[in-house]
Amino acid sequence: MEKKNEPFHPLLDYDAPSALRRYLDEHGLGMQKKFGQNFLINGDVRKRLVQALELPIGAVVWEVGPGLGSMTVELIRQGALVKAFEIDRGFVRALYELIPVPSVFTLIEGDVLKTWPREAAKEQAEGKLCNYFLGNLPYNIAATLLADFIEKGRFFKRLVVTIQKEVAQRMLAKSGSKDYSSFTVLCSSAYTIKPLMVLKGPSFYPVPNVDSQAVLMDLRTDRNPMTDTPLFRSMVRSIFSNRRKNLKNNLISFLSSRYSSLGKDLSSLVETAITQAGLRSQQRAEELDLDAFIRLASKVESLICL
Repeated sequence: MEKKNEPFHPLLDYDAPSALRRYLDEHGLGMQKKFGQNFLINGDVRKRLVQALELPIGAVVWEVGPGLGSMTVELIRQGALVKAFEIDRGFVRALYELIPVPSVFTLIEGDVLKTWPREAAKEQAEGKLCNYFLGNLPYNIAATLLADFIEKGRFFKRLVVTIQKEVAQRMLAKSGSKDYSSFTVLCSSAYTIKPLMVLKGPSFYPVPNVDSQAVLMDLRTDRNPMTDTPLFRSMVRSIFSNRRKNLKNNLISFLSSRYSSLGKDLSSLVETAITQAGLRSQQRAEELDLDAFIRLASKVESLICL
């Protein structure tokens, strides 16, 4: 039977802005706006976010944006082995000082958008893919990182992410709503997504100008996102790229740019694909749910291969 980690006593009061400011000042560190840095200073919320992962003891968790390690400490307390991705060199030095437990804490330095594929490849080679992800994600990379994971086939069993509320609204949007987008379809193709809690500015230090939303993402069991082809994802992006165009015109534009050498009557092919998918040529992107996009991509692929 695996045991919980030994009790870990943090060297910093993560709930006190004054303590955080003092540590930053004493170590010559600053909050860099370009990295979207904000510390979550509500200890109860940190505990609830980690608990939402429902981690088995000894589970490996990827954490993005550890900052000074407040969420990292909570993960370790709850029995996790943490792989943290941090871009800020000053925070990297601080993390080695604040969390001196290499048996349960690994730090991966650099831009996560560049470093995660190498770490994933390493885990794949070792047959030890991590199934859990936690991130108080910087506003400037949240959507890009989550989309990157899905498009490159890096799926987690469960993710808990704190993101800008507007990004969460796009993830949770229903077809027909103003927030519904290609990002919505991409995320829902791989995960069932549930809101956890809204976090107001005072939950963070420094206080951001926008509200945040914690979101739970569970890997879908009713379909296999690994079977989604590049055509499906690029088609969805293309159809949403010009919301004013109807489905037929958007699809013709997409296929003519991607398959210029088809040598087929694209208008006829598109009409056939739309009809066989049970859709209408005059529909707009925001009217199509995930299943409709999946059906359409399947019909398009079958017809262009004829």
